[in-house]
Amino acid sequence: MSTIKVRGQTRLAAPEAIALDRTDKTLLRALQRDASISNVALAEKVHLSPPACLRRVERLRRAGLIRATVALLDPPALDAGMLVIIGVVLDRSTPESFAAFEKSAAKISGCMECHVVTGEFDYFMMLRTKDSDSFNRLHAEQLLYLPGVRQIRSFMVLKQVLSTTEIPL
Repeated sequence: MSTIKVRGQTRLAAPEAIALDRTDKTLLRALQRDASISNVALAEKVHLSPPACLRRVERLRRAGLIRATVALLDPPALDAGMLVIIGVVLDRSTPESFAAFEKSAAKISGCMECHVVTGEFDYFMMLRTKDSDSFNRLHAEQLLYLPGVRQIRSFMVLKQVLSTTEIPL
């Protein structure tokens, strides 16, 4: 996969366009559910020989369809049980103000995601923290100092109904 420059940062280019057959999709679905599965068990699941399975998985990696293999941790067990969604409105919509905000937002403690959006807000951020007291400290010590921010609106999640990392295939 190649790299590109976006707002002064080097990022991975979009995945190469490759044709996915039924076996590729089955492999990807299985790996989304459990990436720790052994190659032998995965091969059995998708009805391939282990070498053929490994070649296909490597091809999917090289094409950029598999970006990483990670462990999904339990937030409450790690004192990060509170999920907060934050809407951010910037003072100005300039490339410089967006770049400055994005650089600073990437350094916020517990920031799991940050997205440029359309509509009333410029960004939505998802943060994990221990509880409302720790969020208040984070707000006072870090969020208030984000550059170019006109407004921050925080939404504390009361109940997580659905959270998945699986992309439908």
